[in-house]
Amino acid sequence: MPSDYTLELPNDLRAIEAAVSYLVERSIDAGFDADRLRLNFRVSLAEALANAMLYGNRRDPAKRVRVEAHLSREEIVVRVTDQGRGFDPSAVPDPTLPANLSRPGGRGIFLIRNLMDVVEFNPQGNSITMVLRRRRTGRERRTGGR
Repeated sequence: MPSDYTLELPNDLRAIEAAVSYLVERSIDAGFDADRLRLNFRVSLAEALANAMLYGNRRDPAKRVRVEAHLSREEIVVRVTDQGRGFDPSAVPDPTLPANLSRPGGRGIFLIRNLMDVVEFNPQGNSITMVLRRRRTGRERRTGGR
């Protein structure tokens, strides 16, 4: 049975593991395949939350991060939104290019794009929506990144 959840997290990195674990457990309860949750969902959600807290909210303890999740047996749709000004996902360098191998940044978004089935950003660049399907049906177009 599909379920919807909304979490309002403090801008504190220590809140990430509990939030991720909670949504993984709720996804299992909804009947989603646990194999794709262990790596794909767990890593992607943790990276998106860390990016929101560190880069979006710039570590400001007065700001919060909102997580909205729709969980079902067939797919998980999760949106992470920070209170920052946003960014241009297309401006994030590809961390796998030789010129960028020693540069910081871009690795989290790279992981998310490769672990999730769909990744989209809102126009402002302060919200990421990620979709993980029970079984991949082929690579879909991915947009932007932090």
